Amino acid sequence: MEISIFLAKFWGSLFMILGVLSILAKFLSRVIEYTEDKTITISTGYITFLLGLATVVAHNVWVADWPVAVTILGWITLFKGIEKIGFPDRVNKKAQMFKNQPVIWGSVIFLIGVWFFWISLR
Repeated sequence: MEISIFLAKFWGSLFMILGVLSILAKFLSRVIEYTEDKTITISTGYITFLLGLATVVAHNVWVADWPVAVTILGWITLFKGIEKIGFPDRVNKKAQMFKNQPVIWGSVIFLIGVWFFWISLR
């Protein structure tokens, strides 16, 4: 259970920070622009892949409780990394869906982070 709490705090903190940056500093808009450069997309894909792989290896817990959310996030992150490395053009096309509403999506990212962090404190 300690690893579940640690990862929930880690992912929650990361999402809260990225959410605030997306709203205040237009971070999400810049990230979407960066997906046009395949080199950047592939490079960040390796980081995404490693974060997902580390989460899955450390926390592949399938239970009917909140820790399964950490596991699902790990698998999604792992597959997202694979997609960014193998199919950078597809990532750019998918990113365009979020281009016109960065504040809304930044808020969603922030709220997901709040939930992960809050659940780790219970």
